[in-house]
Amino acid sequence: MAGFPLHYPSARELTGGDLLAQSLKQLGVEVAFGLHGGHLDAFLMGCEEIGIRLIDTRHEAVAVQAAEGYCRISTKPGVCFVTANSGFSNGLAGLATAYGDRSPILCITSSPPIRDTENNSLQGSIDQVVAAHPITKFAHRVVAPEECPRIVSHAFRLAQSSPPGPVLLDFPIDVLFSPVHPKLISWGSITSPKSYPPGPHRDAIDAAAQMITNAKRPVIITGTGARTFETRESLFKLAETCSIPVFNTSKYASCRPQSVMLCRGTAGVLGQLQSAQIPRPDLILLLGARTGMFLGGRNGAIIPDTDCALIQVDCDGGEIGRSLPVDLGVVSDIEAFTSAMNRKLGTAYQGSVDKFWVQAVLNLSLAEPPYEREPKEISPGHLHPYHALKYLFSAVDPGSIIVLDGGEASVWAGDLAWRSQPSIVMTATGYLGFLGNGFGYTLGSAIAAPDRKVVNIQGDGSAGFHLMELDTYKRFNLNVMTVVVNNSTWGMSINGQDLVYGDGTHLRPISSLNPNTEYDIVAKGLQNAAAKIDRIADIQHTVAHLQSLPGPSCINLIVDRKPVHPVTTAMVGLTDTPNAVSVPYYDNIPRAHYNI
Repeated sequence: MAGFPLHYPSARELTGGDLLAQSLKQLGVEVAFGLHGGHLDAFLMGCEEIGIRLIDTRHEAVAVQAAEGYCRISTKPGVCFVTANSGFSNGLAGLATAYGDRSPILCITSSPPIRDTENNSLQGSIDQVVAAHPITKFAHRVVAPEECPRIVSHAFRLAQSSPPGPVLLDFPIDVLFSPVHPKLISWGSITSPKSYPPGPHRDAIDAAAQMITNAKRPVIITGTGARTFETRESLFKLAETCSIPVFNTSKYASCRPQSVMLCRGTAGVLGQLQSAQIPRPDLILLLGARTGMFLGGRNGAIIPDTDCALIQVDCDGGEIGRSLPVDLGVVSDIEAFTSAMNRKLGTAYQGSVDKFWVQAVLNLSLAEPPYEREPKEISPGHLHPYHALKYLFSAVDPGSIIVLDGGEASVWAGDLAWRSQPSIVMTATGYLGFLGNGFGYTLGSAIAAPDRKVVNIQGDGSAGFHLMELDTYKRFNLNVMTVVVNNSTWGMSINGQDLVYGDGTHLRPISSLNPNTEYDIVAKGLQNAAAKIDRIADIQHTVAHLQSLPGPSCINLIVDRKPVHPVTTAMVGLTDTPNAVSVPYYDNIPRAHYNI
């Protein structure tokens, strides 16, 4: 089978590293994130020869997470590289989050020569393929340079197939440095045409149309499976035809294109309906969003556990009904499903939706929060986190990409990010609750969308994981603003301890940070424009000034650790019920041997 035309370097032989790089280029790869290691030099030289841009980070975990951020913005698979054993071990955190969050990335690593296997060789102690198997869709060691095109194209397609996820390829150093015999190259499917995602069964479309037509109080909840521009257009067409409010999850909120049916708040707003004396939904369409922690678990707060039908559409059939009973499950790409629904309903839709209820639901997120009337400063030099972030987001450029990292810092910011009229809001911690991911997500986003401002929101706890990446932002002169929401504590940890053990003067174990750390000074040392803000009056003009400067910037935003954000209170889940045990961050459990 014919493959792609080979590019022969002028001053040396064509190696396995060259063929690997050219295989990636054939598959549309334009950029790869990583950190140097001599094992990879033949591949890195191949990338330079063929025109793949190399973005090097200060830590391998960030490189893998940057590939994940890149794929979320570009909608193309992300590619990263980590060197043998040491780099691979550092990168495991990124692979784990990509696996948990279904992100299609390809991770390339290397290892000692094949003949030195189990020989106590440099960087050869860990079998990387074995170690990667539990947290990847596919992990494989390539043992001949001529096999690069076939294996790379296979891995690339596996990463993108439903459900998407990370894949890893291990190229021993001798495979990368060995000359290629052109007649022995195994091309595989590298020149095959694009494949298309699954579509819905016609009976499923008929059933869904009937359920939507009969519903009086329907809502749509979307997640990462509905993130592309084309999907959002099709989704909003359906929502507007049928007058269905649309909610993003707090994990991923795509705000462009816009629609009158898009609720300003996330799906968590649905948990406020009862207290607002508004009837709860009688139908929920869950489109590319997974049940679990981001949708209230099994407690019924967001997705009612009674008197509400649930349609779940996902490219992964294993997600349908994973934790909640489903009335209709549809294995389908979200754009394929919504397009089919639009063709089915079209202008003939005659539903019974309660439009007064719809407007009441959309208005719920417009209600003034209780913090609006609270003092803007809790104590001298310590701002109220709500007001500090409200003023900050009000000054951020419209259309920005907002990346949220940290505990309480991220939930305060998530409530207020809409004030900047963003294009996308991403919670980087994901299903693993992995702090520090935001630095890589930000890097990948900035490379994928250089025309947009990327705002990297960090708590002062999460900032400590990868603050050196401010150096990376400067080296590539990226349009990034990092905001360290600094309350000198692990906010969700210490406030959770206060809730469980009583709010007082007692010491709280390992939940405090240094109140004198000057993140803005560190940022300046890394050649980022920077400022410390501890007055409300300084926020907007400082943000405007930093945004007007080329390159990256950093704000050290001094806030108080009080008040406690309601999400922390909800996650701790204290209860007075005598037969229940409060289990912080999970559903409460029955007390064993109650009344015995």
